[in-house]
Amino acid sequence: MLDKSIEFFKIILKREKGKELKDETLPEGFRFVKFKKGDEKAWAEIEKSVLEFENTKDGEEYFKNKYLPYIDELERRTIFIENNNGEKIATFTAWWRYTGERRHPFMEWVAVKPEYQGKGLGKALISEGVKLMIAIEGDCDMYIPTQTLSYKAIRLYRWAGFEFETEEKFPEGIKVIKNLL
Repeated sequence: MLDKSIEFFKIILKREKGKELKDETLPEGFRFVKFKKGDEKAWAEIEKSVLEFENTKDGEEYFKNKYLPYIDELERRTIFIENNNGEKIATFTAWWRYTGERRHPFMEWVAVKPEYQGKGLGKALISEGVKLMIAIEGDCDMYIPTQTLSYKAIRLYRWAGFEFETEEKFPEGIKVIKNLL
């Protein structure tokens, strides 16, 4: 969940190709499932629960505009963790961004509902997400955009081999985070 008491800065982390992949399995009672049409509300509920959106409607609207035009990619690039009741409680999207003409793999919207945090789901989600990204894009440099407010998640990203991008446009964010880690 976002800690809004911390000064906000954007941060980008990078995982270099060839880095050893840590493997973390899901605890009993949970499973990975891929996105299917209609899951946008579940995605928005997860993201709202970690304070990325003020309400589910805003999250659904964002998702509809950013991702639904690419439904085929979405179905292979977005994963959820479901509990035994079929409730989607975490999400990860293995997406991309462009720098000029060049496309870069970017992990986006990694989140676990607060009531499920601290159970090892975040590590399992990131481990599975990195595997998914490698399966789709190959073993290449990959990035995750985040923010100082997500310093707890940054610990997980660093566990998975991501390091601060030193060519960062906002170096103040790295200074803030290093004091919290």
